[in-house]
Amino acid sequence: MAFAQGSRSGLSYIEEVTYGTTPAGNFTTLPFTTHSLNLSKDRVQGQDILSDRIPRIDRHGNRQTGGDIVADLRKGDFDAFIESVMFSSFASDDTIGVGTTLKSFSIEDALNDISQFRMFTGMAASTMAVSIAPNQMVTTTFGFVGSNMTTSGTGKTLTASSSNQPFDAYSGDLSIGNVSSATTSGIVTSIEFTINNSLAPTFVVGSDFTPQLEYGRAEVTGTITTYFEDLAFVNRFINETETEIEVSVDDPTGVNAYTFSFPKCKINSADASLANPQSRLVTSEFVALYNTAEASNLVITRTS
Repeated sequence: MAFAQGSRSGLSYIEEVTYGTTPAGNFTTLPFTTHSLNLSKDRVQGQDILSDRIPRIDRHGNRQTGGDIVADLRKGDFDAFIESVMFSSFASDDTIGVGTTLKSFSIEDALNDISQFRMFTGMAASTMAVSIAPNQMVTTTFGFVGSNMTTSGTGKTLTASSSNQPFDAYSGDLSIGNVSSATTSGIVTSIEFTINNSLAPTFVVGSDFTPQLEYGRAEVTGTITTYFEDLAFVNRFINETETEIEVSVDDPTGVNAYTFSFPKCKINSADASLANPQSRLVTSEFVALYNTAEASNLVITRTS
């Protein structure tokens, strides 16, 4: 008897035209590291008081799908998910800012060695977390919220992903400074940021899965860790200085860069605790705010 192996698993997706409905067509293969996509159900229990104290009724209630897809970010393969989390689409100049249009997908989890397939529908990216640091690939976690899951013994026809290499922290730049005047900085040891749309299901009478998702504001927050070279970051926190942050990443080809621009930020902490005898560090949390010139709090630019 064969057991499903992680090394024989696969993920693929197709964009939905109607929310929660899988359209016809080939699915696109995803390069990924791990995922936690699953179906969950609420429990509905009877409340009768009985003399023997033993419950009689326990039923399944509202169902929803969700989970994380963790991957090494690279050119092209995750643009559809970036558009989903940004509620927008890349423009003709290869830039994207925060918008208001929900984009959902059907995502297939393939257990190829036992020919079993789980289909998740109505999946939209509620969050995207990016980690950029030396000696690692640019790690990205897409957090999905969805509607339903079905199973099948037959998988979808697949289109291969690109052959692009993952981004790393060595093939890019990071600039920090006053709004519209950021300059290259060499003292940053890591930057992590998250965009969160607070997606949630909207349940209705007559169905145990959501017909649509609701969403909140596009909250963009992050953390920068720098070597304690001077008081620049500490003073930005003390003085509540509006700050621009821009970080670009690339792969070893040097021609596939993605740039993440936070045109107006507030530095909300400057933790300079002493942890060990080695180099002192400053850990600063920031929030990205609406910038009039960009009409967004985050702008992503991809190489053509």
